[in-house]
Amino acid sequence: MGGVRVSAGNPGGAMRNEQVGFTAREVEGLLDAMRVPAAIIRDDYVIVAANKAYEANFPTRGRVVGSTCHRISHGFDVPCDQKGEACPFKTCHAFPCSVTHDHLSRGGGMRREEITVHRLRRGPEGGRLFLEIFRPLEVPTGISIPPLQAVGSSPAFLRARALIERVAGTDTPVMLLGESGTGKELAALALHDRSTRARGPFVPFDCSGVPETLFENELLGHEKGAFTGASHEKHGLVEIAAGGTLFLDEIGDVPLSLQVKLLRILESGTFRRLGGTSLQRASFRLVCATHRDLLGMVDQGKFRRDLFYRVSVFPIHLPPLRERMEDLPALAEQLLQRICPAAPCKLDPAALDVLRRHPFPGNVRELLNVLQRGCLLSEDRVIRPENLPDDVLAAATGEPWRMPSTVEADHVRPLAEIEQRYLAWAAGRFRGDRATLARQLGLSPRTLFRKLAATDPAAWAVRGGPDAAD
Repeated sequence: MGGVRVSAGNPGGAMRNEQVGFTAREVEGLLDAMRVPAAIIRDDYVIVAANKAYEANFPTRGRVVGSTCHRISHGFDVPCDQKGEACPFKTCHAFPCSVTHDHLSRGGGMRREEITVHRLRRGPEGGRLFLEIFRPLEVPTGISIPPLQAVGSSPAFLRARALIERVAGTDTPVMLLGESGTGKELAALALHDRSTRARGPFVPFDCSGVPETLFENELLGHEKGAFTGASHEKHGLVEIAAGGTLFLDEIGDVPLSLQVKLLRILESGTFRRLGGTSLQRASFRLVCATHRDLLGMVDQGKFRRDLFYRVSVFPIHLPPLRERMEDLPALAEQLLQRICPAAPCKLDPAALDVLRRHPFPGNVRELLNVLQRGCLLSEDRVIRPENLPDDVLAAATGEPWRMPSTVEADHVRPLAEIEQRYLAWAAGRFRGDRATLARQLGLSPRTLFRKLAATDPAAWAVRGGPDAAD
């Protein structure tokens, strides 16, 4: 490893790509001087140097150096982005980037950590090198969430899976249709993993979570000095997705004024960064998703007809959970394994019977939420009917579900408590997406998520934050 060039820090705290030569012994000394786990990794994911804290961070037996980072940290045979985790190497360019992963723990189970990656100068053999630094994060529930895989044997599920298998090996644009919570991003990942672009990045983009003024910048990026505050060049998602898959979630929320720019990228295969003059090539496989009636939006003038036919070449309908209830036992078992991998909870047969009678307007995401709550309330790691939410029990008994009373006789409750109980009730009853519910409540999606998280932090932690995709 002699002659490895690593980045030097600057007084401002950010690392710049300075060419500073270090011998192998100096690199090892530099890493061992860090108290946190740190390693130098090649762009083919092979670990070329690691400190003692890094080696002690994982339940590995044998040498860490020479193995791949995804095998050491996750036990994966393929890179993390092919298993549903964001790969920081794919987005780390001129400046450091950070992602959050759930890693294998030496004590068993999983542990959540923040990964900060600095891109270094090329090594002596010409490959790109990265400095990877870990920082442990506290997870309030102590529950880690490994990647979710699609399971099911119902006719509706098998039809959708057959279509995914049929189109995955092509570059045909795919439109995933279905209600919120049916697993559209999971289906997009399945398309990516089975495609010829599986070795490239999978780049998801939630079109509903970005203001119109920032949409173009996020998608196309900008040149240095393109506008006030643009102190450095930024690569947009179109550029980051080169060689891989770009997943546009909730494409129906793309502003009409910006749809023509998206169409131009798809038609010409080229784009310009904001403030740039040179054409950049766009090379990605497009997968879109929506819960909206796009054709109806076309008739109403809210979605461009030419863009509709460009992105809807191969539509796939993902069935709601109520249309594949025979998959419920297998889904519940998998989700319980995902919630508590070290010691999964069990579902009592009576509780499973209650779940079968619930319509699940929130689909698989709601099922995950219900099981998460059940795990927290169970005394012996067995979820029984009394551990399920009241609205789920009401569906089983046939009694109408009513909003919990906020005012009791001779008892005054704080307004904050009343608001929390009402929001929890509204979230449980509303059948649409989060953004629509927020609009009906007169709140922004972020504010709604923050308030809901205050009602039950553990349950809402599984939703992935206020910008989580459906």
